[in-house]
Amino acid sequence: MTLALPDFSTAQVLVAGDVMLDRYWSGSTSRISPEAPVQVVRIRNDEVRAGGAANVALNIASLGGRVRLLGVVGVDDAARQLREAVLAHGVQPEFVETAGYPTISKLRVLSRNQQLLRLDFEEALVEGGEFDHGAWLERYRASLGDTRVVVLSDYGKGTLSRVASMVQTARADGRYVLVDPKGTDWKRYRGATLLTPNLSEFEAVAGVCKDDADLERRAEALRAELSLDALLITRSERGMTLIRTGHKPLHIPATAREVYDVTGAGDTVIAVLAAGLASGLDLASACRLSNLAAGIVVTKIGTASVSPAELAQALAGQPAQRSVLEENALLDVLADARRRGQRIVMTNGCFDLLHVGHVRYLQAAKALGDRLVVAVNDDDSVRRLKGPTRPLNTGADRMAMLAALECVDWVVPFTEDTPARLIGRALPDILVKGGDYQPEQIAGFDAVTANGGEVRVLEFHEGYSTTRLI
Repeated sequence: MTLALPDFSTAQVLVAGDVMLDRYWSGSTSRISPEAPVQVVRIRNDEVRAGGAANVALNIASLGGRVRLLGVVGVDDAARQLREAVLAHGVQPEFVETAGYPTISKLRVLSRNQQLLRLDFEEALVEGGEFDHGAWLERYRASLGDTRVVVLSDYGKGTLSRVASMVQTARADGRYVLVDPKGTDWKRYRGATLLTPNLSEFEAVAGVCKDDADLERRAEALRAELSLDALLITRSERGMTLIRTGHKPLHIPATAREVYDVTGAGDTVIAVLAAGLASGLDLASACRLSNLAAGIVVTKIGTASVSPAELAQALAGQPAQRSVLEENALLDVLADARRRGQRIVMTNGCFDLLHVGHVRYLQAAKALGDRLVVAVNDDDSVRRLKGPTRPLNTGADRMAMLAALECVDWVVPFTEDTPARLIGRALPDILVKGGDYQPEQIAGFDAVTANGGEVRVLEFHEGYSTTRLI
């Protein structure tokens, strides 16, 4: 079947559930603490992102949909940061402030792209506590407005403890109700349009599945028992399985070839489903689109989202846009990428003889963000740096090779011995360099860090050298 990208600007969605603030502290590690056998991380970057139900809302907004976000926050600085984070991406926050509970926050400490520690700050919203669940339901009813699709994002933190009433209220008016379930008591989701469990969540409720036929049988039995219109089971590298009333099971194969991080992939699936249905797609088409989106988002680090452009390219069977650009053209496309909320990664080099060490390094660089820019020394610059016999390949050829790599989005030449001036204009979110450097030694460090960005040193791949190849 032919799948077309809908007009997401017509989508109106309400997301209600457990909102969170995700914080990422990242830096370098070079020693063990004298106080305890733990690594010392020199923090260089403090990044804040919206998580939980808020990440679902951001995913919808990144597609161009209109979305309201209903959640519970504390009276604290984390609530302020979360509100600012979602407003910056076009999400309308409708937060219920509760003094007795902190805003749910998760702090992750990372080094060299690896998570070393996670600290959670939260208190469950239990029945009978200070939180007024009755007032919450009234706020929910008032927030429904003219939305066509409701997403109930359950992370088991207590915000949706009365989810059965929320489902019934929205369904009574003919709305789609999509639920990302948690726990094993799924009876409380009875009557929803669709549940989106992953395979392990599904098997915890329905039992271990021996094969596809067993999964189909158990899924249909559960769908009927819970009076659902459909059940969408995400199965990692096996893709997705959609079970619907009156239809044969639909198995949708996975699309991702490289998986760097599955954080937030479930949020992306339900967000694209919601935006697709709210834009007029039928359920099967919306599921196929969400499968494509999941294949894109797992190639990114951390909670992430997808853009309509990325989906359009995936639908056309094309990788992300890649081309060789002059400096001013690069600045234009970077401005557009930032408007879409995309994180820009930048690196530089001569890349005279492209080898597997380069490729692995560039793949690791791309995994840090959404778009990778590679700045390349022009021929005169290479001669000044490497001697009169270099480069072996012209600048045009070197850039064409880089632009052909799947992990590279844009390639740009520079004429100086270092790309410091160019980096000062491009101002990437993350500047990376491979080798034995300190971040402060990398050209562009001052401009990037002064702009709030981060400079990272990636691991050097031993055994690969242009000089050795020559």
